[in-house]
Amino acid sequence: MHKIALALAAAALLPGAASLSHAQVQKMRPGLWEHSVTMKSQSGQMEAAMAQAQKSLADMPPAQRRQMEEMLAQQGVSLGAKATTVKVCVTPEQADLDRLPPAQDGCTHKLQRTSPNTLSTTFSCPAAQGRPGSSGSGTMTMSSPTAYTGRYKVETQTAGKPEQLDMEQTGRWLAADCGAIKPVR
Repeated sequence: MHKIALALAAAALLPGAASLSHAQVQKMRPGLWEHSVTMKSQSGQMEAAMAQAQKSLADMPPAQRRQMEEMLAQQGVSLGAKATTVKVCVTPEQADLDRLPPAQDGCTHKLQRTSPNTLSTTFSCPAAQGRPGSSGSGTMTMSSPTAYTGRYKVETQTAGKPEQLDMEQTGRWLAADCGAIKPVR
């Protein structure tokens, strides 16, 4: 789920600004960003698996739970009751080029700016290392250099069966300094 969220964030920010020469194209501010993703599956299996993971985490002894939460936090991930949150460091070069680092190897992304603030994207990621392949499309709207919203439809597999996920994503800039979150290149 973390990788799908990053793939969509990356897909939404690929090059495409050159096609809009008359309008001011909205750019992301470099620094630490927080991407919050909520997903709804057709079958409900993904939500059940997420609830089980959260229950397992809550049932751990306090020291083990703290260790697991710290490990996730070092990767910029937190699992909330309603959303998964991922922190990403966007370099000045990535922000200037409207790019985020790839979420996983092998993904392909196509982007088209439909307005100075809105990007339309499609993506495809192959299956790898026990992770099913996925593909999808969506739109992302920058409300400012420090905030965006997005909606996506993702096709993947759950328990070996085709599954469609409806995703909503928000992003907000947190700080110029990324702290312990390192940029991915």
